[in-house]
Amino acid sequence: MALLEALVEFDRTGPGLADRLTGALRDAIVSGRLVAGNRLPSSRDLAIDLRLSRGVVVEAYERLVAEGRLLSRRGSGTTVAPGQPERASGRQDSGQAEPGRRESGREGPDRWESGRAQPVNRIRPLRPGVPDLGMFPRVAWRRAYERALRQARAVDLDYGDPAGAPRLRAELAGYLGRVRAARVHPGDLFATTGAGQAFGLVAGALRAAGVTAVGMEEPGSASIREHLVAHGVGLVPVPVDAGGLDVTALERTGVRAVLVTPAHQFPTGVVLAPDRRTALFGWARRVDGLIVEDDYDAEFRYDRDPVGCLQGVAPELVAHIGSASKALAPALRLGWLAVPPRWRAAVRSGKLAADVCGPVLEQLAFAELLASGGYDQHLRRLRRMHRIRRDAVVTAVRRYLPSARISGIAAGLHLVVELPDGTDDVTLARSAAQAGLGPLPLSRLRVDPGGPPGLVLGYATHPPDVLTQAVATLADLAG
Repeated sequence: MALLEALVEFDRTGPGLADRLTGALRDAIVSGRLVAGNRLPSSRDLAIDLRLSRGVVVEAYERLVAEGRLLSRRGSGTTVAPGQPERASGRQDSGQAEPGRRESGREGPDRWESGRAQPVNRIRPLRPGVPDLGMFPRVAWRRAYERALRQARAVDLDYGDPAGAPRLRAELAGYLGRVRAARVHPGDLFATTGAGQAFGLVAGALRAAGVTAVGMEEPGSASIREHLVAHGVGLVPVPVDAGGLDVTALERTGVRAVLVTPAHQFPTGVVLAPDRRTALFGWARRVDGLIVEDDYDAEFRYDRDPVGCLQGVAPELVAHIGSASKALAPALRLGWLAVPPRWRAAVRSGKLAADVCGPVLEQLAFAELLASGGYDQHLRRLRRMHRIRRDAVVTAVRRYLPSARISGIAAGLHLVVELPDGTDDVTLARSAAQAGLGPLPLSRLRVDPGGPPGLVLGYATHPPDVLTQAVATLADLAG
């Protein structure tokens, strides 16, 4: 530890200690004084050795993990990551990524190009709709799974309740009430295999009630649009502006159900304004309709506390959908659906027909992760890292694409870059795909033609240096 203290000399007086420690550690890595595989002291030990608070060291470690310079795994400690990039010119020791050298909501697989899911061999930089899968809390999940397995009764291994494991529904009800201001009882909830199954269940219940068309935000998620159409529901585009869904336009469509993303509209990122929320509830009451709330990415807000969900205001009008895909991993297929009482029988019937019951052991493990506080701890860590990565993309866009307009940066795992009129965003996105990048063209997220061209850029999957180079490459492709 004394050796590390010598390697990270810096001024330890005054404010900004975390910035200076981050910079000193980064310098030691970039210069080769710390090399790939070197194990760093625990945050507690380094704090004692450097005579700092532990919080300063934890923040510095987390920033460098977010940058891809350190690896941190419970049980294995913190080590220098392999394949370190060189320091980008002009970077300041602030923990925020600055532009590097120009060497180079839910959307899941890259569906926009051919209309069908494409095989994904690796996660492409700037691809929206996916988390950093390397951040999956393997140790915490394994412990939660082992606890669930130890505590599971023999009867728990039988075919379970179609609505899901009672323990998970109880933990979810508490979590959604605490974090999303929802008003849900465990009996209101269905554990689903991801949000995808939840959309299918809602579509089936609507069809059974004679509802054949659903309003959907324009622009909106192409993958959800295709999913609903595949389940036999017609879609009617409803425009979105700076206040969110245009409820007056919704009234004119004559539909009795609408899908909305009120906390963080996909893809624009706007929040449904308070007057629009009130108007939307009024519409639902007048037409005896259903509001389907896709609460994706709601936990990831960076400018203020997350906006409360619609369901918590009018649970009798709202079907609430969420999942752990963006916070943990899509492969877990853990989602949930809360529906008003009059829709429960149809949804339960659909769930039973779909898969009899869900994966009970995974549901019990998720319940353990929620109950232990491990899920909240993981989300706090992700929020800090996402903010750093988002800042890197914003900085790079402003440097390399100065004529672009950036929006949707306050929350979520993506932002929107509007490009100059006349830009062919589909061709640009295709060229980016050929260069190994994964942005989505904004025009493909609209049903009706029109609106500015642009790209949807994800920032959750890669460290800042990679994201900065990806934006630089994109700028080269855009000319």
